[in-house]
This record gives sequence, structure tokens and C-alpha cells, in this order.
Amino acid sequence: MKKLLTILTLALAASTSVLAADAPIKKSGDILVNQEGMTLYTFDKDMANSGKSTCNGPCADNWPPLSAAQDATPSDKFTIITREDGTRQWAHDGKPLYLFKSDKKPGDRAGEDFKEVWHTVRD
Repeated sequence: MKKLLTILTLALAASTSVLAADAPIKKSGDILVNQEGMTLYTFDKDMANSGKSTCNGPCADNWPPLSAAQDATPSDKFTIITREDGTRQWAHDGKPLYLFKSDKKPGDRAGEDFKEVWHTVRD
């Protein structure tokens, strides 16, 4: 039993890897997820490297921004933008990252290609 548990633990570790030291982001299969395994999305209306999010107010209620702690530091492809309300948000390749409120458990991808403007993030 202990050997089986070790094998399963190693298999899980191989399929899910942390991508940046401070960023609460990891890879699950071919997509990026937060530390809880929830799918991350980008929004076509956000311009890469603009440092801004166009999803505010009611939009952000449906698509919660992936928050960055005050002491978080960017690394590699992961940067931090400041939202219009002053909070900080993680970005990947210059595009802000979001969760989707209709995703209820790790692995859900209900927001994938939603209205053809929301997309899962692949790295």
C-alpha cells in the first residue's frame, strides 16, 4: 500500500508543477491553474503588456481577478498589474489572469472560449 501511495504521489507531482516562486500558479496538464487547481483564463479585450484590466465591476464579479499579494514579486512570464480599484492582479505574458465563478471544482473549464473572448491559459 505504501508503495502504491508513493507512486500516486509521484504521478501527481509530475502532472502538476509550480511555475513561479511567488505566483500562485501551477500547470495542470496543458493549462495553468491557481494553487487550488482552479482554471485560469485571459480576456481578449485586455491588451497584453498594457498593465490594465478591462474587466471591472460586474465583469470582475463573474471573472474574479487572480489577486497578487502586496509582497509578491513578478518572475519570468508572470507579472503584476494594478487594477483600477488599486488591487494587484497576476498576469501571464502581459495578460491579466482571471478565475470563472461558474467553475465549481478543480479541473472545471466552464469558461473555456466563453462568448469566444475568454480562454483557458496554456503555457
